[in-house]
Amino acid sequence: MLAGHMAVAAAPAAIETAPANPAHVFAMPDKVRPLKIAIYEGDGSGDKGVQSVTKRAEQLPGAKVTAVKAAEMGTRDLSEFDIVIFSGGSGSAQSKAIGDAGRKNVRQFVERGGGYLGICAGAYLACAGFDWGLGILNAKTVSNKWKRGGGMVRAELTDTGRTLFGPVGGPFTIRYNNGPIIEPLGRADLPAYQVAALFRTELAKNGTPVGVMVNSPAAVFAPYGKGRVLTISPHSEDTPGLENVIPRALAWLSTKAE
Repeated sequence: MLAGHMAVAAAPAAIETAPANPAHVFAMPDKVRPLKIAIYEGDGSGDKGVQSVTKRAEQLPGAKVTAVKAAEMGTRDLSEFDIVIFSGGSGSAQSKAIGDAGRKNVRQFVERGGGYLGICAGAYLACAGFDWGLGILNAKTVSNKWKRGGGMVRAELTDTGRTLFGPVGGPFTIRYNNGPIIEPLGRADLPAYQVAALFRTELAKNGTPVGVMVNSPAAVFAPYGKGRVLTISPHSEDTPGLENVIPRALAWLSTKAE
């Protein structure tokens, strides 16, 4: 599944230092109100990814997940939802499918207090560094060479990330597949993002730059208007032991930005 916007061999350490996770590295969040969640389903999203993310979201008691087609993103009143999710696939294809009206509708939804969760392709889509992006995250990619490959890598929460995802110490293993490697864009009209998790190993296939992934953000968050944005570059939804990452992300997004 492609994650890039168009979404050297892999370092051996990236595989050798990615052991299996113990069961349930992350705990389920406590006391989350029943959430109404929209997940984009259409061009640029993979069926398996949508299904996996939906399954994780539905672990939250009382959560209702609704698939929203591309054509609906520009016309539907998204205020009926608490959170909108864009999962893996192709960020540019998602953008093209929902069009100008869809991008505007999603931006306004977040600006007015909604939550946005972008996973892999959905993380690309959030970035303001692309002319086709939503422009809700003050970030750009470090290189336009995005085909870094797929495999298991190691990541680790920051101290700030533990306030979102819980007191998980030390690195954990997570599936990566061409997700964005980002850095600050530096736009004065957007708040800076905070880093919730860092990559500790990397994949760097297909002539992509070596060394830029290690210690770069794997997950970031920021306010946008009255809402919240959280993007995750790799894929927790189908990584054994990380089943509760998305429920915790949704729990945080369900509260308003301060």
